[in-house]
Amino acid sequence: MLGVLLLEWREWLNTYFNYPGLEVWKFLNLGVFILVMLKLAGKPLESALQSRRERIQAELNAAQKEKDAALATLAEADSLLARREDDISSIAAHARQEAEEEKARLAMAATSEIEKLQIQGQREIEQAGKVARKTLREFLADRSIQLARESVRQNLRPEDDVRLVTESISGLGRNRA
Repeated sequence: MLGVLLLEWREWLNTYFNYPGLEVWKFLNLGVFILVMLKLAGKPLESALQSRRERIQAELNAAQKEKDAALATLAEADSLLARREDDISSIAAHARQEAEEEKARLAMAATSEIEKLQIQGQREIEQAGKVARKTLREFLADRSIQLARESVRQNLRPEDDVRLVTESISGLGRNRA
């Protein structure tokens, strides 16, 4: 009976193992090959995969550190940009204040200079007036003397000349006494 069972089993196996397209023996052969390869190459493959996993993990850690550094730099740049607006408005306000102070200082300097020039101009006008009056007096005095001489020459007779000389001499005598 055991022999019959084995024969039936064998027929059944031959029927299904040789079924066209299925051919289970190929799959069994592949399974055996994979098991043998895993047994022989298991340790080196496992160590290679482990080293690859560690290398990938190290690269991920390095990438994370670079990302964190980049984010810190970005945050710093954002902070600088935010402060830039404040700095610009502060500098603009300071420049406006300095411009107003400079404008006021220049206005005061110009006013002071105008006052100095007015005083100097007034002095020069007064001085020129004094010089002009002196020159006019000298001119008038000279002209008066000329006119008097001409008038005396034209109107002086010889007897008037004698009388004037006599009066001058007598005036000198009185001054001595």
